Amino acid sequence: MATMLSESTFQKEVLESDIPVLVDFFAEWCGPCKMLAPVIEELASAYAGRVKVCKCDIDKCMSLAAKYQVQAVPTLAFFKNGQLAEVSVGALPKQALVAKMDQYAG
Repeated sequence: MATMLSESTFQKEVLESDIPVLVDFFAEWCGPCKMLAPVIEELASAYAGRVKVCKCDIDKCMSLAAKYQVQAVPTLAFFKNGQLAEVSVGALPKQALVAKMDQYAG
């Protein structure tokens, strides 16, 4: 299951993670985000222990959304070794997400 982030848990869960992290910046009112949600949960299970999957509600974490320049949702951000490695905007097809997850899982 994907970990829900807050302003106070982002540092520990994402930036201090020992493994790569996928952060799904989403909003409750976003249709594409809702369509992507089951895929995100599936990836969280499939890659458990290799890539951490987290969700960040932009309406509850406005300063994080601003810090990482989230202009549209969904925005998927990959972090590796505490650094932002890649950003993808929009709902990606599952195959594209799996390819990215494989790339970061190593």
